[in-house]
Amino acid sequence: MSINIDQLKKKIIYRSNYRGTKEMDKLLGTFTKKNINDLNYEELFDLEKLLNIDDTNLYNYYTGAKTDFEIENNKVNLLFKNFKY
Repeated sequence: MSINIDQLKKKIIYRSNYRGTKEMDKLLGTFTKKNINDLNYEELFDLEKLLNIDDTNLYNYYTGAKTDFEIENNKVNLLFKNFKY
């Protein structure tokens, strides 16, 4: 079963805006809105993986604090880490 790129984008946009905490909803929603149309298919899957990380570890990664696990270095994660809200 292959996923249509538009379906994947809709899924990612929804997931980025409904995280559980308002702060991460706004941060990830804005980041996704700004970058989603510039990402290729593989990078969209990297973004989907990023969105599967819990809010605490994701916020710690964004701010440079210690996370509970190693977050992969890829284009999407580095874009997020360097994103200015």
